[in-house]
Amino acid sequence: MKITEHIKNANGKTLFSFELLPPIKGQSIQGIYNAIDPLMEFKPPFIDVTSSREEPVYKEQANGLLEKVSYRKRPGTVAVCAAIMNKYGVDAVPHLICGGFTKEETEYALIDLQFLGIENVLVLRGDARKTESSFIPTVGGHSYATDLLEQVVNMNKGKYLHEEHEAVKADFCIGVAGYPEKHFESPNLKTDFKYLKHKMDNGAEFIVTQMFYDINKYVEFVNSCREAGITAPIIPGLKPITSSKQLISLPKIFHIDIPDALSDAIQSCKSEADVKEVGIEWMINQCKELVKVGAPVLHFYTMGNPGPTKRIAEAIF
Repeated sequence: MKITEHIKNANGKTLFSFELLPPIKGQSIQGIYNAIDPLMEFKPPFIDVTSSREEPVYKEQANGLLEKVSYRKRPGTVAVCAAIMNKYGVDAVPHLICGGFTKEETEYALIDLQFLGIENVLVLRGDARKTESSFIPTVGGHSYATDLLEQVVNMNKGKYLHEEHEAVKADFCIGVAGYPEKHFESPNLKTDFKYLKHKMDNGAEFIVTQMFYDINKYVEFVNSCREAGITAPIIPGLKPITSSKQLISLPKIFHIDIPDALSDAIQSCKSEADVKEVGIEWMINQCKELVKVGAPVLHFYTMGNPGPTKRIAEAIF
C-alpha cells in the first residue's frame, strides 16, 4: 500500500514507523530482524531502509603505487526490503540516492522494486563521500534529487532510459526530504522551499523531515509548506539523543540546532545513563506535542538500535 493511502486510512490517527540500516556485509539478516522485532508491537505500516554509496580505499600494488578501489560496506537495499516484506508483511520503503549510482543502475533497482511489488520510494541526493568536502556526482548518475525524482516519475509514465516506445508503467509513491531548519547548502529557507515546491509540483507525494528537537521548527515548516501550496503529508523524522557526544556530532553532521533547554539538561548530567534518560524524556514530550498538532506519522531513525525508540513508542502509542 502507498504511504499516502496508509495515512488516509488512519483517519487522523498518528502512525508509527521507523528507518533502519542494512547490516555491514558479512552479517546475516538476523541483525535486521533483531532491530525490527521489538518494534512490531506498535504496528508500523511501513519500514524505511536506507541506501549507502560506495567508499574508496587505496591498496598498494606490487610496483609500490596506490590504486583507488571502490567498495560497498552493506548489502543492497532491494534485498533487505524484500526480506522485510516477506517476513513481516509490512511495506518496505527503500531509499534511492544519487551518489554512487548511474542512471542505469537506478533503473535496474526500480525494475526490481516494481517486480517485488514495492510501491513506495524515498528519493534523496545522498551524502558526499567521507573523503570529499562536498557532493560530487557519480559519472553517468544524477546530480540532484530533482533529477532522480524525474527518472522515477518518468517510469511511472512508462518512459525508460533507452526504450523508444512506451513500456509498462510503474506506480511508485514518491517521497522526498524536507528540512525544517533548511538544507545546509541552501542560502535561506525561501530558496529551500522553492526547490521543495518544485519537487512536489513534479510528482513527489509525501515529505519526510530531517530530525529536529524544537517542535516549533516542525510547526513553522508545516505552516510554510501549506502557505506555499504544498498539501502533501509531512512526516517528522525523529531521533532521541542518547549520548553526550551527540551534542556535537548531530549539529555537525546534520546541521541542526539543539535547543538551550535540552543542551543545558544534557550538560548537567553526571553520567551517560542520565544523558540517555534526558534524551528519551525530551523525545517523549516532543512526540506528544507532535500528535497534538496532527503529525501523520512519527518516524524514528533507529540506526539499528530499537531500545530507545521502543521506550518512546510505549509512552505514546
